[in-house]
Amino acid sequence: MPAIDYVERIASAERVYDVARRTELEHAARLSERLGNEVWLKREDSQPVFSFKLRGAYNKICQLSETEAAAGVICSSAGNHAQGVALAAKERGIRATIVMPLTTPAIKSDAVRRLGGHVVLHGDTYDDAQQHAHGLAARDGLLFVHPFDDPDVIAGQGTIGREILEQSATTPDAIFIPIGGGGLAAGIASWVRAKAPSVRLIGVEPVDAASMQAAFAAGQPIALDDVGGFADGVAVRQVGAETYRLCRQLLDDIVTVDTDETCAAIQDLFEDTRTVVEPAGALAVAAISQQVAAQNLKGERLIAINCGANMNFDRLRHVVERSATGRDTEALLAVDLPERPGAFLAFSQTLGRRSVTEFNYRKRDGDIARVFVGVGLTSGGSEKEALLAALQDGGYHATDLSDNELAKLHIRHMVGGLGPLAGNERLYRFRFPERPGALAKFLTAVGADCNISLFHYRNHGSDYGRVLAGIEVAGDMRAALERHFASLGYPWWDETDNAAYRLFLR
Repeated sequence: MPAIDYVERIASAERVYDVARRTELEHAARLSERLGNEVWLKREDSQPVFSFKLRGAYNKICQLSETEAAAGVICSSAGNHAQGVALAAKERGIRATIVMPLTTPAIKSDAVRRLGGHVVLHGDTYDDAQQHAHGLAARDGLLFVHPFDDPDVIAGQGTIGREILEQSATTPDAIFIPIGGGGLAAGIASWVRAKAPSVRLIGVEPVDAASMQAAFAAGQPIALDDVGGFADGVAVRQVGAETYRLCRQLLDDIVTVDTDETCAAIQDLFEDTRTVVEPAGALAVAAISQQVAAQNLKGERLIAINCGANMNFDRLRHVVERSATGRDTEALLAVDLPERPGAFLAFSQTLGRRSVTEFNYRKRDGDIARVFVGVGLTSGGSEKEALLAALQDGGYHATDLSDNELAKLHIRHMVGGLGPLAGNERLYRFRFPERPGALAKFLTAVGADCNISLFHYRNHGSDYGRVLAGIEVAGDMRAALERHFASLGYPWWDETDNAAYRLFLR
């Protein structure tokens, strides 16, 4: 077997249970009934630090020599790995230094301090923190504990695969494993492929942070230009060399899921377990729902790794908002109604017994009222198609915005009329880092020659804020303006041709 050395490492990693729990393999009854398959949840969210990360961290730290341990350890992390290293070092009785970005939410840095870790806040990004941690390690003789690309860390995570096979009454048909840097997937796959080779091993990544999928396509680990921040527990720009080697050999497939699918999975998990997992912890369930529909799976035994539950409370509003479209229980539509009394009543009668979940409208000149409306669905995409057909038959012009990111992030919160005074307006969407000075840096890039005609900001309980800006810019200045945007280092999108903008704000 290509990973036989890891099978031996995992078999001898019994000391992880000094700190880690043998987590439950729990049957998801409601989800199983809805999907027509047996769905089981490996509850790594129930670990003492609410994440699987302490397995690998402790497996590394417990094997240090007395000389290495006396010097202390260091890592860079914005979340789960930081807590795993802090707890593992506390158990071993050694000093742990954790370098975290300045943008790290207080709930995460405070958790590390409570576990006895010495927190150093440095830099605006994870890459800044990692570089600083390596510098401190070299200066002070500390051992750097890598979050994923280390054989002992990989083997520690692999104990999850061992437990799954021990706990399963019958051999699973497939195991769905979240991928960030790849340590979890590499470890589980090493054990399961050797002991139960018939099991399909499916890696899962967010569509906006698919670094392992990119590595597979390139034939080697490569750095993504940008990674999304919603599933921050797996938002890794580049996978490890060793984790790539193992995943390439051992995984059957990698699938990606989007934000809406992830939010829907968080709701699914809450309804089965009454636990709120973090976005990374819901990736596997999101992929199961996706693949059951895509491949018409029936009667299979499917395992999801719930890898973590370190959720920021203020992110929940975003999850609730997006889970409905992720489960196909809500359609978001732009609909033109005649501007006359009784039009809303006639429209509601066309909807039948479907509930209106949202209705945004502002009177304007003319004979047509354009509304932004949310409609509840009970049977998913097929019902939405029937609804759109019924509206067309009723003489209504309707545009489906359910998959329109601009509409879901911004337009639904700012419908209120057009901007007739904004000439030469172009619309741009940005992802700002949540740090002091980010707005000033943006305004400096815009400069004094362009006027901001629209501005909308939303924070989603993460390290990034979502910003929508309308800018009046003459045609000959556009190229220079967009070069300034590129120099900011903030991800941005030109949304001027977006249908939602044209319908409600242009």
